[in-house]
Parts: sequence; structure tokens; C-alpha cells
Amino acid sequence: MIKVAMTSVYVDDVAKAHAFYTDVLGFETRTHRDLGDGTPFVTVGAREGAQRDLELLLEPGRSPIAEPYRRSLREAGLPAIVFSVDDLRAEYERLRGEGVHFVQDPREQGPVIMAVLDDTVGNLIQLAQPAG
Repeated sequence: MIKVAMTSVYVDDVAKAHAFYTDVLGFETRTHRDLGDGTPFVTVGAREGAQRDLELLLEPGRSPIAEPYRRSLREAGLPAIVFSVDDLRAEYERLRGEGVHFVQDPREQGPVIMAVLDDTVGNLIQLAQPAG
């Protein structure tokens, strides 16, 4: 069986992303180390034992590969990643209280209720909850 173990999101600033993803979004730090040349290797994941085998790598986004990809996603209004939530409207209110900027307020779209936020480090992030 093949499972997703880690996926990357390219960010403008790894330290700022780490703070946002942990302090604001509520993820926990799984790995935080220097690769020896000043390059950080930082992963986060869901708290409280959820998805212990899945990590999000906060990847430095200033590279010839990452920059056009990120710019194209942003210009198209597409999220870099989608996170599921149990109660989207409650999470939306909590995050707005933390000062998070949403580029799309919650709305029902087919089988999901979704909202899109700006992660402060160059990406749009979608929150989704099954509708009904």
C-alpha cells in the first residue's frame, strides 16, 4: 500500500510560515532542523495524534522552479493546498479573530463548504468541510 507521507508548500519565509502554521492555524512542529548550510528543514502536522504519518514540509519558495509555480497558482486564485476542518464556519470565525485575511468567505460549492485564506507567506489555502 502506498500512502502520502509528506507534501510541500513553498513559502516566502520558512520562519514566518512556521509561526503562522503553528501559532495561528494550530499545527504542531514535527521536525525543525538546520540542514547544515543555513537551510531550514521544517515540517508541521495535525495536533493530537491525528494523521501522525502525514507531514507538511514548509519549503523555501525562492527558486526557479517554485517561483513561477507559486505565481501561477496565485494569479489563477488557486489554493496551494486544501485542509479539511470539522466546522468550517467556527474555524473561519476563529481565524478572522486572529487577524487572518480571507480572500473567499465560506460558501457551499458542490459537496463541500469552503473558504480561502492568505497564509501570509505567498499562498492561498483552502479550508473545506463536507456539506450536509
